[in-house]
Amino acid sequence: MRKSPSIIPADRLDRDMHFILEDYSSGPAWRETDEDQTDFRTLIADMLSGQYAHPIRIVALNPLEGWSRDASEDVAAELERRVAEGFEVTEPVREFIERFTGRPIGVQLLLPLREF
Repeated sequence: MRKSPSIIPADRLDRDMHFILEDYSSGPAWRETDEDQTDFRTLIADMLSGQYAHPIRIVALNPLEGWSRDASEDVAAELERRVAEGFEVTEPVREFIERFTGRPIGVQLLLPLREF
């Protein structure tokens, strides 16, 4: 099967892009994002700064390479790492992290008391 040439310049397509499915009061929808704000680093910064009220899932894709995948676990792991470094997140982002890592974050474990 022959591919049709793209009308979009290849340099704009040869990069990983991340899109967020967010839960709005009217139901889930893909969040509108500027083209230059879809990279992983920007996504993490935006989630840390509370720009996403109720993230449900993250999808990554690279149009030129022809792949797409669910990147929710990768994003959750990076956010969990940042929380461990002292960054604070909103409750919905915390829930997102816990859902995709499978463990609670920000919970301090109690150590057994030692008698001296």
